[in-house]
Amino acid sequence: MSRAQTVYFINFAAQLHAWMMKKLFWLIAIVSLTWAPVMGQVMVDGSPVPVDPEDYHNLKTPYTASLTFFLNLREDNFDPEAAALSLMTDDLGEGVEPRELAIKLKQIFDGNGVAIRFAEIPNEATFIDSVYTNQAKYFFDTRVLPFVYLQKYGDEWKFSAFTVSQIHELHRATFPFGTDQLINQLPKMGTKTYFGFQTWQLVGLFGFILLLFLAHKLFTFLFDRVILFSLERLGYGNVGEKYILPVAKVLSIYLILLVSALFIRLLQLPVEVVAFVLKMLHAAKPFVLTIVFYKIVDVVALYFAKLAEKTESTLDDQLVPLVRKTLKAFVVVVGTLFILKEGLDVDIVPFLTGLSIGGLAFALAAQDTIKNFFGSVMIFIDKPFQVGDWITSGDVDGTVEEVGFRSTRIRTFRNSVTYIPNGKIADATIDNHGLRQYRRFYTTLTVTYDTPHELIETFVQGLREIVLKHPETRKDAFNIYFNNLSSYSKDIMFYIFFEVPTWPEELRCRHEILIQIVQLAEVLGIRFAFPTQTLHMESFPEKKDLIPGYPSDASVYKQKLTQFLNQELGKKE
Repeated sequence: MSRAQTVYFINFAAQLHAWMMKKLFWLIAIVSLTWAPVMGQVMVDGSPVPVDPEDYHNLKTPYTASLTFFLNLREDNFDPEAAALSLMTDDLGEGVEPRELAIKLKQIFDGNGVAIRFAEIPNEATFIDSVYTNQAKYFFDTRVLPFVYLQKYGDEWKFSAFTVSQIHELHRATFPFGTDQLINQLPKMGTKTYFGFQTWQLVGLFGFILLLFLAHKLFTFLFDRVILFSLERLGYGNVGEKYILPVAKVLSIYLILLVSALFIRLLQLPVEVVAFVLKMLHAAKPFVLTIVFYKIVDVVALYFAKLAEKTESTLDDQLVPLVRKTLKAFVVVVGTLFILKEGLDVDIVPFLTGLSIGGLAFALAAQDTIKNFFGSVMIFIDKPFQVGDWITSGDVDGTVEEVGFRSTRIRTFRNSVTYIPNGKIADATIDNHGLRQYRRFYTTLTVTYDTPHELIETFVQGLREIVLKHPETRKDAFNIYFNNLSSYSKDIMFYIFFEVPTWPEELRCRHEILIQIVQLAEVLGIRFAFPTQTLHMESFPEKKDLIPGYPSDASVYKQKLTQFLNQELGKKE
């Protein structure tokens, strides 16, 4: 990630936090204008409140049992002893107050934002749950409170004995870290009403906003000063600024969301408001976590890149971006499903089931893409070539630039770019010139027929000395022989190897060897032959013969060779 992208991401995180604080302010303002304290904590959903006390002091049906519990815990009709009648407390031991259990159970409903819609509760004494248990039970919310349900005991409907036994545990889970004590202590600050809020709620709202502000400042200090300073001391300041700091910024937002979800329950706002706020927070938490893991992928990719730098293969360097893209795609897909399921309460089972059915059609439609994907996997496993290698595959000849999920990009020697599907290149025959330990150089040196054998022998010996003196030729395997008499020349085979890694270096070595061959030929008087037709004429007394005269003494050629080796090849040493 570039520095500009890092700065942009940090600014985005700050703007996101400011937006959340603004939305929280407007939410509090809306609640203050719309909430009347007589509403209590139960959404009646348009159903009329019963007038006859007998209607909410009996347990004949799930509906009347729910009325008995919830309506007797309203602020304008607070009677916890009557509400406790709807609890199955026969199996409770001594010292347990049913009224305290009733109040805690009501707080569990309110703290989790479970709105009770009386119009949806069955009013039949013989009701049977045909969806989950096929028993005489009624569940209020199987997703949020699966352990809280009404059960029929004889002719009465009550909260089950199992539900009653779990009240303390559910209360601690709803109000963790000792906040269950605050919910009983905060109302003692005062119950006078101002702007639709009681005194203790106003104090709680002020404390909640102050806590968010202090938490933001604390997290900013910890991440900006402590963590980044520590990384700079360890020599990882650049890594911390580019990779760790963006993750920390988003993580601070996630921690603020956790604090918000924890303390919003304590204010005992209207249940529909709590339900809305919790739903938004539950949707925001997986979204922020998705961003966190999305940025962590960059940190993991950086670690893999450092490991790839330690290997000789450049294909590992190409694999790191592919792994990063794959992990990011995986994080986005899983994060989206998590947001839908946990945040927005969308049932993703039909979607996943549809994937299995549509998978066959997708596989048939995208079989070439899948083939290319597995071809890329085989390339990374077998490693027939790596980035920078010169390869030949069919009609394609060039240097490998990139290996992707679908295709391999090759830069040809015409400077054009060729893309070969990985499925095809995995099945094709590949000639990897880049894996050569030695690079062969083979040519034929042709000399004229009038060259005497003594001069040829001296020339061949000089060629061998050129190979032996060159620093980048293979000394244990080369062949230089006078091996053929062609139609117009005497042929000398020149077959050597260069120990160089790249083609440009091979060309340089060829250039140096050929220059030395030409210099040796000039010193010895060697004439190179080419396809010609020679017309022989008798010599005239007044004219010189065209055929040069060669000394018959081999020592003359030996002396010239020694002079060449001392003057020309001695310079290279």
